[in-house]
Amino acid sequence: MPPSFKFERAVLKRSPDAVVAGVDEAGRGPLAGPVVAAAVILDYKKTPKELLLGLDDSKKLSPARREELYGLLCACGTAVTGVGQADVHEIDSFNILNATFRAMARAVAALGRSVTVALVDGNRAPPLSCAVETIVEGDGKSLSIAAASVIAKVTRDRLMRSLAAQHPGYGWETNMGYGTAEHCEALVRLGATRHHRRSFAPVRERLVGKPPASQIDLV
Repeated sequence: MPPSFKFERAVLKRSPDAVVAGVDEAGRGPLAGPVVAAAVILDYKKTPKELLLGLDDSKKLSPARREELYGLLCACGTAVTGVGQADVHEIDSFNILNATFRAMARAVAALGRSVTVALVDGNRAPPLSCAVETIVEGDGKSLSIAAASVIAKVTRDRLMRSLAAQHPGYGWETNMGYGTAEHCEALVRLGATRHHRRSFAPVRERLVGKPPASQIDLV
């Protein structure tokens, strides 16, 4: 079944004046780069049907289709979007789960609107300024979360392509910071950049015997 407004309608049935936002993240698993979250409020009565019919879990969509939907969401005038991120320092300091929660809170705040209920992908509720309902695999069930997954994924992919131009050799323009063979080999050969997550075991293990962080941060 494709994503629908089932969960949004359930909230509005209980509270007709509620403002419902879908929240999702991109980039929990990579070895490098920030984690990015997005929050999206969709007007299910006014959003073009062709846009709604195209939305799905961003992982199921091609990069070209994600870019297309991103543009449609930003241009349609019936979607309110907010983006937040947590950088590598926060990931290493607070762990990836808490850094993700920080990014989600920033995304909701970036909406610039008071949200009544946030529908969040996953089974862990972030501490937000509104009520939270978690939905496992929500990006394939809720249209609002699917929209957020597209915004978060495209935003992060663009950021990683930009970082790839500054730090060539790691393949970030295609692997987006994930631990591919190319990326891991480059990590050994070139060292870590300031964008690598040193709290992640694959990065730590490959840095054994490497120069101190103060030196490899300059890469």
